[in-house]
Amino acid sequence: MSEIGALREIWEGFDFSYLLSILLSVIPSLLCITLHELSHGLVAYRLGDDTARQAGRLTLNPLRHLDLMGLVMMVVAHVGWAKPVPVNMMNFKNPKRGMALTSLAGPVSNVLITCVFFFLYGLLYLPLSARGSAAGEYLLEMIRLTAVISMGYAVFNLIPIPPLDGSKVLFSLVSDRAYYQLMRYERYGMILLYALVFTNVLGAPLRTAISFLAGKLLIFARWGIALAGRLYMG
Repeated sequence: MSEIGALREIWEGFDFSYLLSILLSVIPSLLCITLHELSHGLVAYRLGDDTARQAGRLTLNPLRHLDLMGLVMMVVAHVGWAKPVPVNMMNFKNPKRGMALTSLAGPVSNVLITCVFFFLYGLLYLPLSARGSAAGEYLLEMIRLTAVISMGYAVFNLIPIPPLDGSKVLFSLVSDRAYYQLMRYERYGMILLYALVFTNVLGAPLRTAISFLAGKLLIFARWGIALAGRLYMG
């Protein structure tokens, strides 16, 4: 009986709000990662490279795109990375242009996700807040977090450090010879990226950029609230 009592005390004393806060970040992070990587693969496929399809990466299954450390960073810091979608740029008619478009597809998809989820937040804010239920509050928070995390993922990936998407877009502007020389150093870029993330050098600049851009896109939330007002009050 004493063991049962001890277990009951542990159960009653467990902070479920902490577990729920992690869940509220993990689900949006997985959604942002999955759609980001899927966008890379789909654009590459449309441009003539089926490497991602052959690797089974044209899927909505988040486990196929997951990098555990990158997911942890997204949950903790709202910036992170996924397992890169394989792309063979030699399959593109114009390799540099094709690689730039493929790379840009990921951040663009995240900006679109931010717009959609801010709109959903505004659309659902009045009806869910009016009910005053805990489930409604958690749903609103998850929608808001999805928009913010997606914006953070877009901004982070546009940093021009290999292998992030921004480097491939920037490198497409240089000569072919310089491009292929720069791409040789991609592996060292990841080491630099780890160092910048774990020393929090990027923290303040990223937060500033994310807050600024997310603030600009809050207009979609206002549009959602306006539409909800007409539907809910009318």
